[in-house]
Amino acid sequence: MITVVGMGAGAPVDERCADGAELVVGGRRHLDAVRVPEGAERVVLGPLAPALDTVGEYVAGERPVVVLASGDPGFFGIVRALAERFGPERLDVRPGVSSVAAAFARAGLTWDDAVVVSAHGRDPRTAVHLCRAHPKVAVLTGPGAGPAELGAALRDTARVLVVASALGSAGERVERVTPAEAAVRDWGTAVSVVLCLDEARALGPVRTVAGGVVRPAGWALHEAEFEHRDSMITKFEVRALALARLGPRPGELVWDVGAGSGSVAVECARLGAAVTAVEKAPDGVERIRANAAAHGVDVRVVHGTAPGALSGLGEDPDAVFVGGGGRELPAVVAACARRARRTVVVAVAALDRVPAARAALTDAGFTCDGVLLQSSRLAPLPGDVTRLAAANPVFLLWGVRPPALDEGVSQ
Repeated sequence: MITVVGMGAGAPVDERCADGAELVVGGRRHLDAVRVPEGAERVVLGPLAPALDTVGEYVAGERPVVVLASGDPGFFGIVRALAERFGPERLDVRPGVSSVAAAFARAGLTWDDAVVVSAHGRDPRTAVHLCRAHPKVAVLTGPGAGPAELGAALRDTARVLVVASALGSAGERVERVTPAEAAVRDWGTAVSVVLCLDEARALGPVRTVAGGVVRPAGWALHEAEFEHRDSMITKFEVRALALARLGPRPGELVWDVGAGSGSVAVECARLGAAVTAVEKAPDGVERIRANAAAHGVDVRVVHGTAPGALSGLGEDPDAVFVGGGGRELPAVVAACARRARRTVVVAVAALDRVPAARAALTDAGFTCDGVLLQSSRLAPLPGDVTRLAAANPVFLLWGVRPPALDEGVSQ
C-alpha cells in the first residue's frame, strides 16, 4: 500500500505517521515534521515524474511507501496522480484539513456555496473570470498567479481578498486587503490560498447542493423579466439561439456589445460566465445595472460607443454578442472578431446589414453561418379563441474561430 497523509492546515499530524515505511516522499517541511524511520529513503518532492518513478520501484517490490502532502491530498492534490499511476486500490488516504476549508474557517464563512479553482501551473484568466462572476471564490495560487496578479486583474471590482499564508504553521497569516492593495505587495512563496469575496453576496441562501456554480432553472427568459424601453430588447426566441451559439460557461469572459437592456449579458452571467456589457445610452447603462441586480448577478457595465469603447475593455473575451444594427455595425463586428477567442454572435433586424456583418466575420478568418428567425406567439382573442401574433424577423449570424493547427495533435 501507499499511505498518503495530509498535513499542514489542521490539527498537527502524528510525527510517527511514517513508521514502518521504507520510502517517505514529501515536501521538505513535511519531511522535517515527521520521524522518518532509520534506513528509509527520503525523496523531497520537486518534479513529480521522478518521484512517481521511485514510488513505482518500491510498489513493484511490495515495499511500504508513505507520501506526505498538504491538507487534503484528494482535493486538487497528489491522490489523482497516484491513483492514475498505481490504481486507487493501492492507496490508503488519510486526509487532513484542506487549505480551502481552513481559510474559510479563519474568515468565519461557510464554503458549501464557494467556487474553488486552481491557478497553480495554469493560466490565471479562468480564476480571474470566476472571481468576477461569483461572490465567493477560493483560488489555489501558484507562481505568476498569486494575490498580486489576482489583485491587478480585479482592481475595478469591489471584491475583498482574504490572503491566507502558511496555514497550520507557526507563521500562519491571514490578511484582508482590497485588490489594489494586493496588487502592489510582494507576497512571497508561503501563500496557501486566496479567497475572493463579494461581501454584499457572500452570505447567500442555505444550500442543499454544494458548489458555487448552480445552473439556473431556465434561460431565454421572457422579456417581462427585464426592464426595457419600448420593447428594445432581444426577444427570448432570438436569445435562446444566441445563448446556444455563445456557449457561456464558468471561467470564460463574454462581451455584450450594444447591450440595450442587458438581457443577453444577464443570461450569460446566470450561466456562470464573467460578463462585460457595453452600452452608449446613459439610461441604458442604469437599466443594465438594475437588471443584473434583480437577477443576482454581477455584470461589469461600460458606458461607451463601440467600436471605440472596446479598446479599453482589457482582456480579450471568449465570446461576443453584438446587438443593434447601425451604420457602424461592420466596424463593430470586425473589432469584436479581432478580439474574440472563440465566437462572435450578431443579431440584426435589417437585411441590408447582413452582407457587411457576414463579411466582417469571414474577413477575420471566422467560419460563418446564420439563420433568419421568424416566430409567432399565441395571443388571445375575444370569444375564448387564440391567434398567432408574428414577431419581427431577426437575422442571427455567428462566426466561429477555427482551432489552431496544432490543437489536438499528439506529441
